Amino acid sequence: MPETETYADLHADATAVLSRWTATSPAAAANRDRTLALLAAGPVAMSRAHRPGHVTASALVLDPAGDRVLLCLHGKFRKWVQLGGHCEPGDRTLAAAALREATEESGIAGLVVEPEPIDVDIHPVACQGGSLHYDVRFAVLAPAGATERVSAESEALGWFPPDRLPEPLADGTVQLVAPALATLARRVAG
Repeated sequence: MPETETYADLHADATAVLSRWTATSPAAAANRDRTLALLAAGPVAMSRAHRPGHVTASALVLDPAGDRVLLCLHGKFRKWVQLGGHCEPGDRTLAAAALREATEESGIAGLVVEPEPIDVDIHPVACQGGSLHYDVRFAVLAPAGATERVSAESEALGWFPPDRLPEPLADGTVQLVAPALATLARRVAG
C-alpha cells in the first residue's frame, strides 16, 4: 500500500485536531500553524521518511492525583523526556499514537489519553540524516498503583513531582506540566 494511503486516516485526524485546537501558549499556536502548513504536503507528512519533517506524538503521563509525572531517560540523547515517538501506519489518530507510545515505553496497562493536545513543539532530530519532529503532545493518565517497566528505548523511567523535574531535562518537556495538570483538573471537575 502506498505510504500516502497508509497514513491517510491519521493525516485527516491530525489536520482536523490541529485545525480546531485552541493552543495553550503563543509558542504552541505558532507551532500548530507550522504543523498545519507541513500537513499540506499530504499523508506523507506523517511518515518518518518525509525529510522536511514529520508529525510525531508524545505523552506526559500523570498519576491520578497529578502529584507525579512519568519521564524516561532517553537511551539516545541521555536526557529526561516525556514518552512518545514516531507515528506508525496502524495509528488512526494522533491521540492513539501518543497512547500507543506511552504504553509501549512505560509498560503500564490501562493508560487513558485525553483527546485534545496540550502542546505542539517543533525540534530538530537526526532522522533521515537531519529532519524536524512536529511533536503533538497529549496528557495521559495512569491508573492508581501503576508500575512502570523500562523498555528498550530508555535507560530508566521515573516518577517526579511536577515542580521538581530531573536534570538533564530535554528542551520542551517542562512546558507540558502546566497544561497537563490543567487537563487533569478539568477531568476531575467534569
